Formats: sequence, C-alpha cells, structure tokens
Amino acid sequence: MSTSLKGKNVAILAAGGFEESELSSPREALVSAEVNVDIVSPNGWQITAWAKTNWGQEYTVDKTLEDANSDDYDMLVLPGGVFNPDSLRTNPMALEFTRDFFQQRKPVAAICHAPWLLISAGVVRNRKVTSYPSVKDDLVNAGARWYDRPVVVDSGLVTSRSPEDLEQFNAKILEELGEGKHEGQAA
Repeated sequence: MSTSLKGKNVAILAAGGFEESELSSPREALVSAEVNVDIVSPNGWQITAWAKTNWGQEYTVDKTLEDANSDDYDMLVLPGGVFNPDSLRTNPMALEFTRDFFQQRKPVAAICHAPWLLISAGVVRNRKVTSYPSVKDDLVNAGARWYDRPVVVDSGLVTSRSPEDLEQFNAKILEELGEGKHEGQAA
C-alpha cells in the first residue's frame, strides 16, 4: 500500500483539546504509508491534546489554518475530542477549509465528536455516518443517516465512533486516500 500512497499529502485539522489518540494514531498510520502529513490549526504553532481524562502532550503545528490551502492536500482528517470540534465549528476558516474538501470531492475522515464540524459546515445531509453516540441526534437532525458501526464510509467520507475503533478507522483512511477523489456527493 505504501507505494501507491507515497507522496500524497494529508491535512489533520485540529485545535487544542483534540483527543490525543485520534490524532496520533491516524498520523502514525499515514506516515508509515509514506504519506506527508501536516497538522493544521487556527491556534498558533503548538496545540495541546486531551488524553482521555486530562491534558496530554503538546503537538507542533505544521501550518496555520490561515496559510493552509485545501488544494495542497489529498485528504482531510478530523480528530475528535469534545473541545476540538466544538472550537473548530465556530471558526469560519475551519468551516471553509472543510467544505473545500467536499466541494473538490476529496476524502474526509472524522472520528468521535469531529462530525460536529461537518454538521456546522453543512456537509452531512443525506450522508451515511457514525460518531460518538452523544453526537447521533445532532447528525440525524442535520439530515444524516446514522449507523452504530465502528466505521462508516460514504463516497469518500469516513466516520468512526471512538478511539476503540482506530484500527478500522486507520485502515479505511488509507483505503480512501488510495482511491482518491470520489464522484459522489459534494457539499
């Protein structure tokens, strides 16, 4: 798989308070497949993770959201946590950056609470998704079709429930990145 993904570029959009494993695990899987990964953030050059029940490590931001361009990336990954997507969903630049991937029909992967950002970006109507259970009603109210499965894929949109599903989530991220743009539904 690494040969077909070598040289691809992925943006991981995160603000402070992202669930640590939901950023570190996909990033490790992508880097192992020789994918270039940038952590993109509106919060300067350092962001702090949330590690299950307390603050985790600091992560270096590779590119500020202000300087990031969706044209430079083949895929967008959105880690969850509660603080991270709640902050990003109120940031107009984060919403526009996310919408751009859908408009360009590039793969997007969101785990746990990250679909909140997708709801606010207006990109979940009529899409099959999953999420952390507490986000289900928000997704259904936004017009999505919610399933209680470890991973749900719909035309390049990969969603997953929680850190317990990271192995399957990471496998689908690599698969969808390899498939590239999808002819399915745009934003």
